[in-house]
Formats: sequence, C-alpha cells, structure tokens
Amino acid sequence: MILTQEREFLKAQKCFAGLIATVQKAFEDGQRIDELERSVFPELLHLGLTLVATFVAKHGDGNVGATTTDQDGNTCKRLPEKHTRPYKSVFGALTIERYVYGSREGQKIAAVPLDQRLGLPASDFSYLLEDWCQRLCIKEAFGETKQSLQALLGLPMSVRTLEAMNQRVAEFSDGFRDQQAPPPAEEEAAILVVTADGKGVPMRRPLEERVRGHHRRTKGEKANKKQMSYVGAVYTIAPFKRTTKDVLDEVFRREKAKDRPRPQHKRVRVEMTQLLENEQVQNGKETLFALLSDDVVRRNRGHDRPLVCLLDGERALWEKRQEYFPHAIGVLDLYHVMEKLWLAAHAWHGEGSDAAETFVTARLQQLLEGKVAQVIAGLRRRLQTHGLSKEKKRTVQNVIRYFKNNREHMRYDEYMAAGYPIGSGVVEGACRHVVKDRMEQSGMRWTVAGAQALLDTRSLYLNGDWDEFMSYRIETEQAQLYGQMAV
Repeated sequence: MILTQEREFLKAQKCFAGLIATVQKAFEDGQRIDELERSVFPELLHLGLTLVATFVAKHGDGNVGATTTDQDGNTCKRLPEKHTRPYKSVFGALTIERYVYGSREGQKIAAVPLDQRLGLPASDFSYLLEDWCQRLCIKEAFGETKQSLQALLGLPMSVRTLEAMNQRVAEFSDGFRDQQAPPPAEEEAAILVVTADGKGVPMRRPLEERVRGHHRRTKGEKANKKQMSYVGAVYTIAPFKRTTKDVLDEVFRREKAKDRPRPQHKRVRVEMTQLLENEQVQNGKETLFALLSDDVVRRNRGHDRPLVCLLDGERALWEKRQEYFPHAIGVLDLYHVMEKLWLAAHAWHGEGSDAAETFVTARLQQLLEGKVAQVIAGLRRRLQTHGLSKEKKRTVQNVIRYFKNNREHMRYDEYMAAGYPIGSGVVEGACRHVVKDRMEQSGMRWTVAGAQALLDTRSLYLNGDWDEFMSYRIETEQAQLYGQMAV
C-alpha cells in the first residue's frame, strides 16, 4: 500500500512539473494569455484527478481485519476478493478498489469500511459534480447541460443520466422543507401573504401512442397536452397604503409606485397531480394548500400577523382557501379583474382605442372605490340598451357573473386603506419564472415524475435555499449509508 501511495504522489509531482513546463513554453512561444489558459486547464484537471487518486490511496484498501460489524452491530466477514466501484469527480473518473464485508460472494454487501472513511455517495457521482450538474439543469435543458459539461470539464454525461440524477436529488426536497426553520422573526414584515395559481406543463404522450407513431389529432384536440402544476408562495410584506389615484397612475401611466415594499422570505412551492396506473394518488392542488398551510402556521406561530390570501377567480382555488385558510382576508387579484374589464370594453369598443381605455378606467376606479354593485348594474344596463352579437353578449354576461361570484373578495377600498397587497404579481411571476421559463422551452415534454423533480429543485434554488439544501442532502444520505459512524 505504501508503494501505491508513493506512486500516486510521483504522478502528481510529474503533472505539476508538466504544468510549469507548459507555462514556460507558452511564454517562449509568445502565446496570448487565453491560449495559455486553454492549454493549462486540461492539465489542471488531470492534476486534480491524480490528487484525488492519491487521497484515496492514502486511506488504504479498506482491510480492517477478518471481520467487522455492520450498522446494526452484526458481525460480517471480509470477502476474499477486492471489489471495485467507479467514482466520477469534477476532475474525471477513477476506479476505487477495496475490500468489502458480508456473508459470502453474491450476497448483499453488509459493510465497506473504505467507502465509509471516504464518505462516498450512494451513486457513482461525487457530491460536488452532482451539485454543479444540477445547478446547470435547473437553469437550462438537460441537453444543454450535457454540452456544457463536455465543453467545460470534458465529462461525457447523457441526458438520461442527468434526468435520473435530478430525480435522485429531488427525493430529499420534502425532508429538507419539513425540517427547515421559519425565517428569523426580526426579518419578517407585518403582513403574512399566501397566494396560489395554476400553470400547465407540456406532457409526453402515453407510451402506447409513442410506439404507434404518428397520432392524427381530432377536431379541437391540441398538439401538446398539458397537465396543471399548482404554484404557491408564502411571504411577508410591509403595509403599503395607496389611494385610487395611486393605483390608476401605476396601472395606466406605468408609474412605478414609490417606496413599494418588497416581499420578505418568499418561499415558492410547486406541486403536480401524481398518477399511478392512470389512477390519481396525489392531488396537486390539495397537496399544495396543505403544504402552504403548514408554512403559514410555522411562520405565524407566536405572532398575530393578519393573513391575506391572494388568488385569481378560479373557484377550485377559493374552495381550498375556505378549507385551509377560512379566517384569511381573501383578495381577488386586481390584474385578473382588469382582464375581465378589457373583455367587456372590447365588446363595445375596438381594441387599442381610447374609448376602450376610458371604459376600463371609469369602471376600475369604481371597483377601487368599493362600488362593485354599481359596476355590475352598469354592465347590465348597457347590455339592455346597446345591441351586441350573441358572442359579445355572452362575453359580457360572463364578466358580470365573474364579478358577482367574487364580489366578496373585491373590497379594494378596504384593502388599500389597510395596506394589503391587491395584485398577485408574486405568484404570477413564479408561474412564469419557475415553471414556464424552464418547463416550456422549445420541444420539451415531461413525465409527471420528471417534472415534479425539476420543479422541486428549481424552486429550492430560486428560493435561495440551494446551498443549505445540498448540505442537508449530503448529511442525510451519509447517515443513511453509514449511520452514526459516517464521516
């Protein structure tokens, strides 16, 4: 074993000498500095791999005697032949040869002392390489990540390998969130907000369709089937009192509100409905609201912050709000209300016209003043006195129904006076940034398991929890592999 260590040290010294020679030759040849970097970097990777191999060699071959004990305290014996395992680091791949312990060859291996001393992961990939791979996968397509790793580190990684790695890492996300402490009280603001919305994810066609090949779509059938993901967030925010004029100026004149408070410790979750053999085993909406409820309870424990629940007009979301947050102040998102006003405006006025904007402005002002009933009555009168086509009439009737069904959550005059948020920009941004920007890139199709894994890891990264999560993931796996004796 001493000879093995010495051999690895000699390799490292030779690599280092080669680096010095490369720098000297670059100077003599008059190379540009970037040309030197391109020459030196592969040699640095080789040196790094040699040093890792030296580190492994210094730990020996895992022979701790004829017998040892496993995690449960059972005695197991050393098997006669060494076993090998691959280890893929950021510097490259090497093979680790060591003794293992069990009952006999072909049976389950009970203990591997060298793996434990080195703190090797369960998979073949180093924790650092896994971290770097996932940071890339979270931001860009798996195929792009594959190309980046090949170009930067010379590492051949398949898309399937990267997908499997993402799902393996994501398995630790629920445990991490369960043990995550609430934000420090002194960093929280006065109002606690919970918000949720849905966003479709393009799904792969069922296996039988892919096997059959081309599928002729029926009339009205979309080219890409989507499955809904449910996006939610919990955060605190300082009160922000505004007048009707302030909101109108911000909406129509694009005047950014001064001194607008920023959300504090925004934590985003995304959940998809899980299916097993075409049977629903987990409802994404139900799961999301249960998790948001847990987060709200943790963050408001020992405090008496008002809770604002900010949603659009989807009835299913409001039903879940009533179930999980019955005492919350329900606020209908103002921007969805404006979308309805524009639909009504275009029933009578051309798109982009000054008349349409005047129509919307007048009714938005009434809504912000708490005059929902007046707006509804006014729209009904216009329907009776202004002839419309059946289609446009149906559009306006739908708008009236929307306001009537949601009027309980449209007390904007009260909300603004209390400084409550009235726009769901946080969850709208999360739907776009967490889901759409990554999951709906050109040509992307997902399985539910693959989509959920990527959404779990991406939301943790965008929440600012990535480093803490990766530390938890490593410590948890090491404890699972090696118990209390893990290094």
